[in-house]
Amino acid sequence: MKTLPTHNPRRRLGGFLEADMAVGMVVLALAVLPLAYSMSRERQVLKLEYRRGLAAEIVDGEMEILAAGAARNLPEGTRNYPVHADAVTQLPPGHFQLTKNHDHLRLEWTPDGRHGLGAVVRETTLP
Repeated sequence: MKTLPTHNPRRRLGGFLEADMAVGMVVLALAVLPLAYSMSRERQVLKLEYRRGLAAEIVDGEMEILAAGAARNLPEGTRNYPVHADAVTQLPPGHFQLTKNHDHLRLEWTPDGRHGLGAVVRETTLP
């Protein structure tokens, strides 16, 4: 009858490697989780900046058209301004508003709710 030795060095080494791997996984998780959160936040910021840039580009383009002479036939006062750009579908719900006061034009896009975006305003004076 054979008896097993009471002291097995290989068995002890395997336990040490398992504990070492568990500590390594915890360290890796602690390093990766903040990176994942920051990437998620950066994605949100980029989306907001894209929408703000898109709204500014649409307002700038419409203001150029109005300043080139399209606003001369418009009556005085404030009104909703229809925009025919296809890119408007990428904006959150909002409205464009045109104000004409003598030679002064003001075109503004305002979001309907709180989306992290503020109003985009452009003003010019007709020649």
